[in-house]
Amino acid sequence: MDQKSRTRAQLKAKLIHALVKRGYPEEFGSVIADQLGTEMTMERMLSYLHHPVRYSTEEIVDEMLAILDDRDRWQKKHITEYNNSKYNDLLNFGLGNDEEDDE
Repeated sequence: MDQKSRTRAQLKAKLIHALVKRGYPEEFGSVIADQLGTEMTMERMLSYLHHPVRYSTEEIVDEMLAILDDRDRWQKKHITEYNNSKYNDLLNFGLGNDEEDDE
């Protein structure tokens, strides 16, 4: 198991433990952690759970969906920026070397 997988497994266990400690079933914690999937999203959920408020299951699921929505928006933004950069390169430099086209 590589370092990234170990870190993700540790965060998953930590998230499940945090939810069980708050009185939720372990299966609920496992589903939430599996849906979040990445280190960044699990850390955000752990930060949300750090507050001393008793959240309903609906509020926790709603926060999970909001975190996933933010992640998807961030990914789309970076994909769009990358594609825009490549398009600008195409406009500025063309498809290839003009000298090669003359031959």
